[in-house]
Amino acid sequence: MDIDYLKLKEKYNTPLYVYDKSVINDKIHKLKDNFKSNLYKTEIIYASKAFSVKEMLRVIMDKGLSLDTVSIGEIYTAINVGFDLNKIYFHGNNKSYDDLVFALNNNVGTIVVDNYMELLLLDEVAKSLNKVQKIMIRLNLGIEAHTHKYIVTSHVDSKFGVLYNSDDYKNMINFINNSNNIKLIGFHSHIGSQIFELDAYKAEIEKLIRISKEFSYPLELNLGGGFGAFYTNEDKPIPLDEVAKFLVKTTDEVLNKENAKIAKLLIEPGRSIVAEAGTTLYTIGVIKKTPNKEYYFIDGGMTDNIRPALYQAKYDAFIVGKENDERSHTVTIAGKCCESGDLIIEDYKLPPATSGDLLVTKTTGAYGYAMSSNYNKALTPAVVFVDEDNDYLVVKRQSLKELIEREI
Repeated sequence: MDIDYLKLKEKYNTPLYVYDKSVINDKIHKLKDNFKSNLYKTEIIYASKAFSVKEMLRVIMDKGLSLDTVSIGEIYTAINVGFDLNKIYFHGNNKSYDDLVFALNNNVGTIVVDNYMELLLLDEVAKSLNKVQKIMIRLNLGIEAHTHKYIVTSHVDSKFGVLYNSDDYKNMINFINNSNNIKLIGFHSHIGSQIFELDAYKAEIEKLIRISKEFSYPLELNLGGGFGAFYTNEDKPIPLDEVAKFLVKTTDEVLNKENAKIAKLLIEPGRSIVAEAGTTLYTIGVIKKTPNKEYYFIDGGMTDNIRPALYQAKYDAFIVGKENDERSHTVTIAGKCCESGDLIIEDYKLPPATSGDLLVTKTTGAYGYAMSSNYNKALTPAVVFVDEDNDYLVVKRQSLKELIEREI
């Protein structure tokens, strides 16, 4: 879809997060149309940590997807849009007593249990509330996908999950077998993010299915997410329809080979649904030359996109109205925070700019707004959805009054 960015700047100001709803819908349809099997049920769970606002959850709800949450804040957001709580999965490696009470009191469908201590705590809470809680165990399978060390989630010393066949794992299974308040329905595994190779998923499927054969009833197997998105030409993401087909085909083949059965196959896409749908608009202010660099300073920065500072994430960008101009300047796009590391894109080719030009960074739909902060007392930008010829506000720009309203 062609988006009139100048119109959006005039209407909503900058910095501004913009989402193309047609891209979100297309990604979801590619998954839904291809993640199907005749051997078991399938379920697509949106990983809401990538981008969790009420309007996004309404889109997910409308498309019939389930929801992956990692905090009671994300659960609360879902409650406020009328999300089916039975379709919510609650993750996290350090859920507190209050977290679990909140989840069970609100009838969250499935708790993804990370470790043995959490299992004991959950059983205590379930007993006190006289509830039987469905759970999945998050397994650390020791499969390391090729990605940045901060977004690999399955190496043997990862903070996430329990190692299969470890003492903690065995204790968990024994405890569940003797609990009247915990019902194990399956296993969850997540091997990383921004994954561009499918071999790791094949290894994950093979391990999970072999483990599932140790149980007397068909289990649900959640493969997690991590499907890659396109940020720059260095990225080679596999189209989501191909990913979905591969996961189902591989699972079917392994089930036949192992003479095994499962009840359901689940996936948790987040970034791959929203990343490429999002762009961020900035107004270029000061243009500054130093002996070895030229800077384009923008009216946002690390407070609305922390990823470059956090794990050297790379982006593409363009200047509106100069898309076809020669990119003759090697520049660094820097934010306005009082931090040397507040750089959005370094040593990047762009046309000559003037103060007031509108810069658009691409593929900012995941972990942009979700990870934004008020560092330097910066105001959180607004969020806009564009749907065909219409645009509408889904998150208001934070005001100065709202910035300090919780301070005493």
